[in-house]
Amino acid sequence: MMQDILAEITPALAATDMSLLLVDDDKPFLTRLARAMEGRGYSVRMADSVSAGIAAVDDEAPAFAVIDLRLGDGNGLDVIARLKERRPEARGIVLTGYGNIATAVSAVKLGAFDFLAKPADADEIHAALAAARDSRPLPPENPMSADRVRWEHIQRVYELCNRNVSETARRLGMHRRTLQRILAKRAPR
Repeated sequence: MMQDILAEITPALAATDMSLLLVDDDKPFLTRLARAMEGRGYSVRMADSVSAGIAAVDDEAPAFAVIDLRLGDGNGLDVIARLKERRPEARGIVLTGYGNIATAVSAVKLGAFDFLAKPADADEIHAALAAARDSRPLPPENPMSADRVRWEHIQRVYELCNRNVSETARRLGMHRRTLQRILAKRAPR
């Protein structure tokens, strides 16, 4: 049944080509997602870095790809760009824990089909891979709260500043002690 849906949605892809490349440096997540996607009929290959992802694309460009944005050795957008060079009709999805508009626009310009914020489950990923190009995505069942989005942004800037509290506070335009209190708390739901 899934192959029939995909054949309707993506006529450029052969109905039997269910090859999927997963690129993520979080090994437990990568393994769970691979198992879940195999259960949905995909032929899965895994990579845990940008270089391994590019090598997998060069070896045999898949019909589908799910790629983490931030990897230990670089940016997952490099894998998307290579995938689009090698197989323009492939559907690539970018996953990230740091969802922002500028990055999403860059991902789509480089050829990503969709951009999902972590934590995304296998059902969300499968739905994004199978969606028609002109269809609008369904709103998330459990969207992040505004407090959680703010906390994620602060954490991202903190990491980009090499965990330097003073520099992070300066860039965010907040008092250093206020930032320290925020960083000491648990993430909001």
